[in-house]
Amino acid sequence: MTATTQTSADSTAASETPRGLLGAGMAVTAWSTGTILAKYLDMDALAIGTYRFFVFFVGITFYMRARGVPFKMQIIRKSMWGGIALGADIVFFFSAIKETSVVNATTIGSLQPILVGVVAARFFGEKIRLRDALWSLVALAGAFVVVTSSTSNDVTSLRGDLLAVAAMFSWSAYFIASKNSRSTMTSTEFTAGTSIWTAAICLVIGLPLGQDLSWPNASNWGWLILMILGSGIVGHSLMNWSLQRIPLWVGSTFTLFIPVASAALAWLILDEAVTALQGIAMACVIGALAMIVRGQTKPGAKAAAKTAA
Repeated sequence: MTATTQTSADSTAASETPRGLLGAGMAVTAWSTGTILAKYLDMDALAIGTYRFFVFFVGITFYMRARGVPFKMQIIRKSMWGGIALGADIVFFFSAIKETSVVNATTIGSLQPILVGVVAARFFGEKIRLRDALWSLVALAGAFVVVTSSTSNDVTSLRGDLLAVAAMFSWSAYFIASKNSRSTMTSTEFTAGTSIWTAAICLVIGLPLGQDLSWPNASNWGWLILMILGSGIVGHSLMNWSLQRIPLWVGSTFTLFIPVASAALAWLILDEAVTALQGIAMACVIGALAMIVRGQTKPGAKAAAKTAA
């Protein structure tokens, strides 16, 4: 009976991995649209965060109620660390790009998979094979080239770079909190809880910083709704769901696709130039991530087959 139960559990885990990988891929692609949509929003950064996450919270709680799962106040308590991490990431990152170059801030943020990989191995018992680690480094190098190859004359500063480092740590903490929440709540509950925390943090910090938090006009509401549907419903919801089905380090490594997709969308929609070097680097990132995905699916199938035998 024990062997049969274990076999069933292994088979279920193996079947969940491809779905989790697909969800993570869709999530990072949706997140990449946020950069494009932000170009059309005539709002301060923390105002965008306040309205975006508050409306997202309202929408997801209605979804939960329709499915017979009301939003309980204990969810706010359980999702506190994830919400604080996500809210801090938004505050630190948008503060960073005001004091340093977007290239510096984005490059520092791309180091997140290294930090998350260390935490995943130390506290979640995840084993990263040498081959996967090497492909992760290829993806990291490719993302670095994509970002740094863009021409930028923005002013840089140590203070801005330190804020970017703080944003990177906060973004990493959000991923870790999402992975850790699987034992206390569903991914939907975690997403709802972190969204209201993030909206509150953006509001509380935005006011003393002089951010214009006035009611958005009709045009801004249109772009906000698109951002909520993409970055919120598809991005955050799917990534939180996926992190309960795939290793934490894999989900974090997937975020290296964000600058690639953002550059491609900017080329298609905003007619921004993509250099030949960037194109090669983008192909390297996609290829490296494809190899990581391949490595995650093949061993799972073999392990399930071996256990069944």
